[in-house]
Amino acid sequence: MPAATDEIIRRMYEAPPEGFVAARSAAIADAKKAGDKIAVKRLTALRKPTVAAWLVNLLALRRPELIDQLVELAEGLRTAQRTLQGDELRELSTQRRQIVSALVNEARKLAVAEDRGLAGKLPLGEVEATLTAALAEPEIAEQVRSGRLVRAASYAGFGEVPRPRLRLISGADETAADEDADEDAEEEVSGEEGEAEARPTARERVAAEKRRREYAERRRDLKRELSAAQAAEKRADDQLERAESAEREANHTVEDIDNELAELERRRTEAQAEVGRRKLARRTAEREAAAARRRVGDAEAAIEDLDAEAPE
Repeated sequence: MPAATDEIIRRMYEAPPEGFVAARSAAIADAKKAGDKIAVKRLTALRKPTVAAWLVNLLALRRPELIDQLVELAEGLRTAQRTLQGDELRELSTQRRQIVSALVNEARKLAVAEDRGLAGKLPLGEVEATLTAALAEPEIAEQVRSGRLVRAASYAGFGEVPRPRLRLISGADETAADEDADEDAEEEVSGEEGEAEARPTARERVAAEKRRREYAERRRDLKRELSAAQAAEKRADDQLERAESAEREANHTVEDIDNELAELERRRTEAQAEVGRRKLARRTAEREAAAARRRVGDAEAAIEDLDAEAPE
């Protein structure tokens, strides 16, 4: 039942995160009862989203047209960044701020409509960071679109950085090469001032490449941290599931004992009532026995009196 499972998963990521684990456990139990191994595997692999990720999922699931606008804007920004179209880039950057702000506000409205108690304590900064990251990273944009985000995302820079044109320089040529680069840069600035706004200088390109390398290295480090954190989360979730299962079994045991106690209490009440009835019957029998003994005595006395008066 793939469609049914998809709908269950959608509801789980659409609902507030505090009920996620219980909903997942119930769904897994139902799938096991139905013998649907594929659904069990899919449901078991699901991870609880943070509140920020849940807010982004709400947008993706309930306002997908807004996420489509975000992705479309991201493509335009990347194109403008690659071609260094200054006016277009500035216009798109303004649109970026506007649409991200609108999306964050919409996420807040959706969350408050879901639970009014959430107003004033939502991680909207993380939501904004995630949407901004989606504008810069197609991979993050696809995760946002899926509606199954489990963690907020962030991005150190913005847009794609052009690759500089580099050439190999030997140790003996480094100083001369640096001087040549400086002279070339100065000539370009002085001789091509009209092109200065359309492309970065040699130093800017080198600095941009350095930032790109630093970003890539930092991203790799964060990926490793993410993998380690996800592994730890899985272990914690597995431990939580085992603890919840043990708790349910203990609750069932308590319920069984409570049922047994209730049955014993019912039997005790019935036995007490029976004791009362037997006691009443005993007292009635005692009174009847006493009355019978009195009648026997009276009859015996009457016979004795009669015998005493009998004629000789």
